[in-house]
Amino acid sequence: MLFLQSIKTLTLSILLGASLLSGVTMANEIQNKPKVLIFDVNETLLDLTSMRTSIGKALGGREDLLPLWFSTMLHHSLVSTVMNDYHDFGQIGVASLLMVAQNNNIEITPEQAKTAIVTPLLTLPPHSDVKAGLAKLKAQGYKLVSLTNSSNKGVKAQFESAGLTSYFDERYSIEDIKIYKPDLRAYEWVLKKLDVKPAEAMMIAAHGWDVAGAKEAGLQTTFIARPGKALYPLAKKPDHVVKDLAELVTLLK
Repeated sequence: MLFLQSIKTLTLSILLGASLLSGVTMANEIQNKPKVLIFDVNETLLDLTSMRTSIGKALGGREDLLPLWFSTMLHHSLVSTVMNDYHDFGQIGVASLLMVAQNNNIEITPEQAKTAIVTPLLTLPPHSDVKAGLAKLKAQGYKLVSLTNSSNKGVKAQFESAGLTSYFDERYSIEDIKIYKPDLRAYEWVLKKLDVKPAEAMMIAAHGWDVAGAKEAGLQTTFIARPGKALYPLAKKPDHVVKDLAELVTLLK
């Protein structure tokens, strides 16, 4: 009987401690809410899968090569940064499609590559959760900005086509500094433009490399686990992982 009473007392103590710890965690989360939310654009807000048709057509029906093309474009944007030899994202996209075609024994001209990329990339639709999520975050009082590897002209066209312009206070492009994400200088630059400390901003992206860079630069980070997207196992873990913007809205209430 005494043993059972001791077990009961211990159990209540554990539950009470867990409850108190949970309360502290929630309080800390409220105290540490970011002042500004920084969104990546392609694949985070805009759905790239609609480009399967145009890319596939250019590559002789190989729609499965879309992810390889996009990752090749990201890879060589960093090559451009490391070499201090800037080319805009569109140019790198065309060059990368030519590389993918060559490596798969597909003949394609630079003009065909450009046709397959430029117009479709500028007219990407938003993911289904994006508009409602952005509207709720804005209603909650958050400052929303975007930070993209796309050009200023390109992201302006993307937002106008997708109907996202009104949700954002500012749009930032690495074109202004010619240093591609996830170079830490890209995040440091946008923080300076926003006049906020790293811990006062949250980077939100569907790319493991993007949240990894932002985390290393001291920002709060949230990874949106879009289908087919994974975190980089060797990088610091993001502060939060959500499946879509609806979960992000709940997280930031």
